[in-house]
Amino acid sequence: MYYTCKYVSPLGGMTLASDGKNLTGLWFDGQKYFAGNLPAQHDEQDLPVFAQTKRWLDIYFAGKEPCFTPPLSMGGVSPFRRRVWEIMRTIPYGHTSTYGKIAAQIAAETGKRVCAQAVGGAVGHNGIALIIPCHRVLGAGGSMTGYAGGIDKKIALLQLEGADVFNGKGKM
Repeated sequence: MYYTCKYVSPLGGMTLASDGKNLTGLWFDGQKYFAGNLPAQHDEQDLPVFAQTKRWLDIYFAGKEPCFTPPLSMGGVSPFRRRVWEIMRTIPYGHTSTYGKIAAQIAAETGKRVCAQAVGGAVGHNGIALIIPCHRVLGAGGSMTGYAGGIDKKIALLQLEGADVFNGKGKM
């Protein structure tokens, strides 16, 4: 069984999803690919993982880096997407990376050519926003490219973290 609950952030409503133990989804309401991995059958219910996630979000939206991560499950995704999402989790708070850098890292690990567009597809389908920080991934040269929640939210999140992406300070 899957469960959901709502959270109201300074940037709008969010939906949280869980398998009962782990956080399996976190989306801005109405974003592209909203609830893409959420089964049609689910109940709205308060769970300990939702309380942890809401605490994480409260700290984050207060402009601080949370020192814990709720239990996550990235089940049902390809090994490539899982690896991209793992790499995104290593991008430090207040810093950024690029699709190209992530592609180069995976290519170095696998010995296979990886294009930045493939990384972009994996980043765009991230089902656990903020905690898996897809907003920290920029286009070539630091350009503000796609964000499923909207470019305005991406900019606001990076500003909240103090990433000065316009002067290069926020780049990894």
